[in-house]
Amino acid sequence: MVRLNKYGIRHLVIKLIYEFKTVWYSMYTILAIDFRRFHMSSVTLKNVYKKYPGGVVAVSDFSLDVEDREFIILVGPSGCGKTTTLRMIAGLEEITDGELYIDGKLCNDVPPKERDIAMVFQNYALYPHMTVFDNMAFGLKLRRIPKDEIKRRVDEAARILEIEHLLDRKPAALSGGQRQRVALGRAIVRNPKVFLLDEPLSNLDAKLRAQMRTELTKLHIRLGTTFIYVTHDQIEAMTMGTRIVVMKDGFIQQIAAPQYLYEYPANLFVATFIGSPQMNTVEATIVDEGGVTYAKIGNTMIALPENKGRKPEVLAYAGKEVILGIRPENIHDEEIFINQYPNALMDADVEVVEQMGNENFLYLVCEGKQFTARVSNRSTAKNGDKIKVALDASKIHLFDKDTEKTITN
Repeated sequence: MVRLNKYGIRHLVIKLIYEFKTVWYSMYTILAIDFRRFHMSSVTLKNVYKKYPGGVVAVSDFSLDVEDREFIILVGPSGCGKTTTLRMIAGLEEITDGELYIDGKLCNDVPPKERDIAMVFQNYALYPHMTVFDNMAFGLKLRRIPKDEIKRRVDEAARILEIEHLLDRKPAALSGGQRQRVALGRAIVRNPKVFLLDEPLSNLDAKLRAQMRTELTKLHIRLGTTFIYVTHDQIEAMTMGTRIVVMKDGFIQQIAAPQYLYEYPANLFVATFIGSPQMNTVEATIVDEGGVTYAKIGNTMIALPENKGRKPEVLAYAGKEVILGIRPENIHDEEIFINQYPNALMDADVEVVEQMGNENFLYLVCEGKQFTARVSNRSTAKNGDKIKVALDASKIHLFDKDTEKTITN
């Protein structure tokens, strides 16, 4: 029988604790994906405000319920408060008023490290003196996770992101897209409840940005967790998000799924911000004549279809000026559409034709106003031509001239 002194017993206890931690972390990571199926990762903001000294209000009355596994996009122009909102969720900015809940727990005063959230920054924030492996492992080392478990997690994240061959390199030897993957990998190894991404693709070139959009969408599906993503690029918003939050001047303008937002904007700002090229807008007068409702643009009368023009909310503007909006793809120069919409024709001067390969953009002047039309690449229109174009009147949007709120979509 082996007898142990107090130092031997202490060493044995420490070894047993270490072995237990190693086994526990391995089991947790193996089962992490299964845990997510039952563990909600919801985020709720209730009437949140962010005010700075001097009366500056960056975010006003922000309320949002982010459901488990959602890919939410915060989009808007620079200075609209989207990054400030993200930083408040992360705990990097204090909430002036309102409440933040993560998984039903009030988190206003919870330190960032205890929120179980991973944030990916615009500039990647990689340590230049560390290898890719060490950058990805850094947060785990601070948490004193066993070395074997750290290696397992980093290797798994590297495999998911296809950067296994880069683990020994330093950030200076990486391309922009590779650095972005490393930043994502550093977040993935933590198995967080929520990923926060602050314009992560803005430093990439156009081709790589398009590729990374697809990669991020696939990553979201694969991880099965909640993503909150900030961007000013409405193409990123439309192609990646399950829901989009459009912001302006610190206020939420509309929250909806991408296609709904595109087809049914709540106001003129959303209508013109979402969509590329942006929606054409022009002042028009509503005319009620002979049981038909027209939108008069200059001297041109555009007949509105009955299910749109005879709505009480539209007839209430008879004799008044409104803002008419129509998207470029709903302006046509083909003969078939000219014949199909005889009561919605406009004379147009073609200023510029942009041939995009699979389609053409026509930059037109109609009744002294600028319009953009997205037409087939079979279009024969040339610079300087005078042509007729047909508006698909069923796709016309009308907005109040003063409030800019939608009258009808």
